[in-house]
Amino acid sequence: MTERVQKNSSYLNAKSTTGTITRVRDTSPTSGMCPICIRDCPFLCEIALSAFRGREALYPEPHHFGLSTAGALKDFGLDWSHFNILASLIGAEGIEPNPDLALFPNVDISSEVAGIPLKLPIVTGAFGSTEVARAFWNGLAVGAALSGVLITVGENVCGVDPEAVFTNGKVTYSKELERRVKSFREFWDGKYGDIAIQTNVEDQRLGVDVYAISKLEVNIIERKWGQGAKAIGGEIRVTDINRAIALKKRGYIVIPDPEDPSVQEAFKEGVFKSFERHSRVGMPNEKDFVEDIEWLRMQGAKHVMLKTGAYRPSAVAFAMKLASEAKIDSVTFDGAGGGTGMSPVPMMDEMGTPTVYLEAQVLKCAEILRKKGRHVPDIIMAGGFINETQIFKAIAMSNFGDGPYVKAILMGRSPITAAMKASYFVELAKKDKLPKSFADLYGSEPEKFFAAMPELKEAYGEKFSKIPWEAVAVYTYLTQRVGVGLKQLMAGARKWKLNLINRGDLAALTERASKVTGIPLMEEADADAMERILD
Repeated sequence: MTERVQKNSSYLNAKSTTGTITRVRDTSPTSGMCPICIRDCPFLCEIALSAFRGREALYPEPHHFGLSTAGALKDFGLDWSHFNILASLIGAEGIEPNPDLALFPNVDISSEVAGIPLKLPIVTGAFGSTEVARAFWNGLAVGAALSGVLITVGENVCGVDPEAVFTNGKVTYSKELERRVKSFREFWDGKYGDIAIQTNVEDQRLGVDVYAISKLEVNIIERKWGQGAKAIGGEIRVTDINRAIALKKRGYIVIPDPEDPSVQEAFKEGVFKSFERHSRVGMPNEKDFVEDIEWLRMQGAKHVMLKTGAYRPSAVAFAMKLASEAKIDSVTFDGAGGGTGMSPVPMMDEMGTPTVYLEAQVLKCAEILRKKGRHVPDIIMAGGFINETQIFKAIAMSNFGDGPYVKAILMGRSPITAAMKASYFVELAKKDKLPKSFADLYGSEPEKFFAAMPELKEAYGEKFSKIPWEAVAVYTYLTQRVGVGLKQLMAGARKWKLNLINRGDLAALTERASKVTGIPLMEEADADAMERILD
């Protein structure tokens, strides 16, 4: 642990997220500065970048905004790699213990969260007003529909839509939100997965929830209290001054003030190239929240969800209490620290509760509620999930014997990575510029290098031509990689249904992992089994 902390400290003054480096590698473990800082250094460390660009240095490299996502660099001292899945040998649960039947392709990894059936225990999102979400939405939405999972439209989409129409301060038409809903539903089978609309303070003021329910026939509304990447409101960059002014007039906080003549002159001269648009932070209280959820259901919301962030333990208890009181269908807890848009790098690294710690707190609250006979909402965990091993561990950890509290895992950055990579490689293929090593291995055309292409083409026939390659990539990643990988792990644990994996299928590899979660150490697992079996 000491070695990890020192490694983190030595890079405080140089981070790839901000594009900063130090002149020497053996930096001060306390400050991160070079032991000898010299005047004629040509490199930009965090201090130097801040001296030139000020607040811009708080954020991931601004010139990558819209084509990137960002995450924390810090090692939080506890993550899913600190647990191992225990393999089993004897028998099979959830299927007849017959070698001809107990095959991993027969594992059932379907789930249900907030009353919504899922082919995979996965939710994707929330993809809101940030440019990267808009640019890759079709791939994300269609890929989610093909995979049979839930996708969430994030905050502020209507508010930043330049073609949105407002009547008496309420949205009555949004071309962008309508596009997002329609692109998902074009390939949705109407059974597995669905599309949710997330709403923050601004969205509620603009009436986005009512518009989505009444005009777009959306079934799911998700209230938002925060996220794992930051404890403040949603942020985006705006490179057009007229758009910045329009967003200010719609009630958003825009920094610097685009209506200030001196700011306009500085922007014109190229002193800075983008404005920051910020959202307000909600201030929830029990009475208003319970009444709000009742009101949402009266408006026609069939499923109501809550998204909250990596807040302190007392806030976790507060969220669970209110979710129970309001009988919320599900709550998403998002662990530190990464996001799909624009989040302050110091906040991602140094603020918030990391995912494993956060899940342990959520589970403690869920058990208290259960023992008191109160409503326990379905739980969705988020925060750095990219593969099936993490999904298995998070769900198994939540099952104390009556089925898992965690019904699904939310993946945000990784589906965007799948879509972005597909977009780029398809572009390279068209230009005949694919990396030679890639083309030699997998082919030089998308029809060859996407392994799921034949499967989708057979399933959708002529309609396959309407599926974007980015969606093929998201489907291939979620279904063929994560889904198949999860089936293999479950078969290795001899569990053929998702609700059967439990805490007994895990062992902790470190004392901290065991202390935080209550999962026994590897040397403690099945402690009495040897003597009992051999007696």
